Amino acid sequence: MEKKIIAVFGGAFNPPANSHLSLAKQILEKNNMVEKVIFVPVNVKYNKDGLASNEARFSMLQEICKNVQGLEVSRIELDSKRQLYTLETLRLIKEQYKEHEIYFVLGSDNLKMLETWHNADTLLKEFKILVLERGEDKTEEIIEKNNFLKEYKDSIMKLSDINKIDLSSTEIREKLKKGETIEDLVPKEILKQVLELYK
Repeated sequence: MEKKIIAVFGGAFNPPANSHLSLAKQILEKNNMVEKVIFVPVNVKYNKDGLASNEARFSMLQEICKNVQGLEVSRIELDSKRQLYTLETLRLIKEQYKEHEIYFVLGSDNLKMLETWHNADTLLKEFKILVLERGEDKTEEIIEKNNFLKEYKDSIMKLSDINKIDLSSTEIREKLKKGETIEDLVPKEILKQVLELYK
């Protein structure tokens, strides 16, 4: 019997967008081996301008997950005293889910740079990558052009049958700066909070 899968979806979620929620739901719906998608928001220690507080982003993610079976939010990175490397985060999640396979959701733009990540080879030996293709990217072509990725190609799977969505929280913040509406970009449960936080 194949192991059940936990898909780990990391990011700033600054703010969480409809696109994040849609992608997480599609991962659950289109792969019956995936038992859970866990959102892992980065700590404010992560060097990123204009990042809302840990608690604000955590509470927004909790709000959008609470009515969806199989979606969760983890505080692993938020509660860490320093910024964790992805490998460390995945190992901590593996400790909680010893019987599961852990997959890390990664955009194809980041896949191209994966070999520059801290202990990337160990990461790919211990865990699997679920690739979300962006723009015109093709996972197979990215792997074919990169000797490092070729070596670990069995650890890399693309998310198929996924409606491609631009996961841009930046776009939401830009629209707010210009005074434009964001109602179609943000889950309605957190719209009020987003407006208060980012205006």
